[in-house]
Amino acid sequence: MCLAAAPPALAASGSDHPEFSLDSSSDCEFGGKNIESTPWSLQRIIMNQLRDKATGKGITVAVIDTGVDDRNKQLAGQMAPGGEDFVGNTDGTEDLQGHGTRVAGIIAAKKIAGTGFQGLAPEAKILPIRYTGGQTKDGKPKQGNSNTMVAAINHAIEQDVDIINISSDTADRKDVAPLRKAVARAVAKDILVVAASGNDGFDAKSQKTYPASYDGVVAVAASNRNDERAFFSQAGDFVDIAAPGVGMVSTVPRGGQCTADGTSFAAPYVAGVAALMMERYPDWNAKQITARMQETAQRPTAEPNRYVGWGVVDPMAALSNSSEPGETPKLAKPKRGGGEVTAMKVTMGETPAEREQRIATYVLGTGLLLVFVAGGSGVAIRDWRRKQSPSGSK
Repeated sequence: MCLAAAPPALAASGSDHPEFSLDSSSDCEFGGKNIESTPWSLQRIIMNQLRDKATGKGITVAVIDTGVDDRNKQLAGQMAPGGEDFVGNTDGTEDLQGHGTRVAGIIAAKKIAGTGFQGLAPEAKILPIRYTGGQTKDGKPKQGNSNTMVAAINHAIEQDVDIINISSDTADRKDVAPLRKAVARAVAKDILVVAASGNDGFDAKSQKTYPASYDGVVAVAASNRNDERAFFSQAGDFVDIAAPGVGMVSTVPRGGQCTADGTSFAAPYVAGVAALMMERYPDWNAKQITARMQETAQRPTAEPNRYVGWGVVDPMAALSNSSEPGETPKLAKPKRGGGEVTAMKVTMGETPAEREQRIATYVLGTGLLLVFVAGGSGVAIRDWRRKQSPSGSK
C-alpha cells in the first residue's frame, strides 16, 4: 500500500518542469496485492444504481500523465488506440512512477473479483499519453515540461477525445502562453478539460495554478470523508468543484492497488463522472456537462466558495436530472443530500495524511482541551476545526 502525507516538493525557481505529482505518495509496491474493501469514495455511491444510468461506453478520456500501465488486470483492454509518449518510445503504456496508472484506474478500472475498487466509468476508454516521467538510455529520469504537455494536449485533440484529464500543474504556478493556447484549442473543440487544483492549500490562501486556472478548464479540489475541503487542497476563486481526494485506492503498474492522497486523484473522479454524463446525455456540450455537475454538487452554502467551488460532485444527482442545463450553473438551495444516493457506512480508517493533520491540531491547539471517547475523536476534531476555519466565498 502506498500512502501520501506531505505536499510535493516544488521545482527549482524558474524551472520549466511540471509539478506532475499533485500527490506525494511514498513507495508503492508495483505488482502487489489488491485491497479487498470498498473505498470510502465509492461507498458514497450505490454502484448498481449508477450502472443503471451509464457506464461510460463510447467515451474516450485522455490521461496526460506519466503513462498508464495496462498490465494491471483492471486496466487490460481499457486503452484506446493512438496513445503516445513524449519522453520515451512507447505507446504511452509504460509508467515508471505509477501516477498515471492510478489516475486512469479511478476513471475506468474494470470490476474484478477480490476487490471492492472499480473505476467510475468502466466502459470508457483511456488514451494514455506520457508527457513526463520517462527514462534516458542510461537510466536517468527524463522529466517533461510545458512543451511536452502542450504536445500531449495537441495529440489528444488530434485523436478526437471527449475528455482530457491533467493531474498536474506548472512549476512556480506559471501561466505559460503555449500551454494556455493549447488548452484554449481543446476547449474550443468542445473537449472537457479537467485539471487538479493543486496541493499547497495548507494555509488556505488563494493562489492560481495552471492549467487548472485557464478559462474553460474544470478545476477540481479535493474533499475528505465529510465532504469538506481536504486540508492540503489549493483554495482559489478558480476552483470549480470538488471530489474525493483522500485515501484514494487505485490501480498501480504490473498489478495490485495502493492508496494515496491528492487533488491528482480528485480530478479523475470528476472526469469519470463526466464520462458517464456524456454517455447519458450525448447532445449536451462540455459546458452543459460541467454546469449540471456543479448545480447538483453537495455544498454547505447556497453560493460557491473558493475552497470547494460549487461543492462535492454527486454522481447520481448529476445523472438523475435529464432537463437540459444552460452553459453556466444556476444557484439553487443548499444541497446536502445525495439525491437517490443512500450513504453506506464507511469502514476504512484515517489515512496517514489525516492522522498527521490530527496530530498537528493537538500541537497548534495548546490550551484547548478536547475530551475524546472511542469512536468520537474524529467528530470532536472536526467540530473544533469548523469553528476555527475561515469562511470565504467567490
